[in-house]
Amino acid sequence: MTLSVNIFLSLDGVMQGPGSADEDLSGGFDRGGWLAPYLHDLMVGQIVNSWLARADSLLLGRYTYEMMQPFWELVTDPDDAVAYALNHLPKYLVSSTVENPTWHNTQVLPGDPLNAVEALKRGRGEIQVHGSHRLARSLHDAGMVDEFRLLVFPVVVGTGKRLFDAGSVPSGFQVLESETLDSGTFHLRLRPIPFGTADMGPRIGL
Repeated sequence: MTLSVNIFLSLDGVMQGPGSADEDLSGGFDRGGWLAPYLHDLMVGQIVNSWLARADSLLLGRYTYEMMQPFWELVTDPDDAVAYALNHLPKYLVSSTVENPTWHNTQVLPGDPLNAVEALKRGRGEIQVHGSHRLARSLHDAGMVDEFRLLVFPVVVGTGKRLFDAGSVPSGFQVLESETLDSGTFHLRLRPIPFGTADMGPRIGL
């Protein structure tokens, strides 16, 4: 099974609270909603739909899961591709505190999360991580991510949770695809490769 990490990032690497001011206030974060000025770019929604169209299952950390569930489980429009995927795809939850999840089609991963994910990766299809800051970092540091899909918005947030920060395991990346949207947002598909590897050129269309 392929494991991908799908993330909205600011230019300085922040992934916290992109959608709204109160989306994620942890750590005293007060700069949420930085994505809003770029939502007029229709390509953003099309790209997110294309990400989820590849998914066979979802892997979520507890905080992201509890943040997403109350909103998305109320969106029942069958034509909303994001809501349909989030509500119907199998969801694997990494949590040591949630025992009986109520969001449809959710299973809590038992024991050590990295071992549990490794077992999932022996299957077929694609499992996707969305948001889930600590989980994404842990999977990267363990060398378990097969592909990063990033939308990098032209804004500097200045503080907040970052995808990569001090202490991250070093990695190179092969650029599988890159494009600049009308809003100036960058869309990147990256494959992790050993740190310092020279062959990082674009592989458009792979």
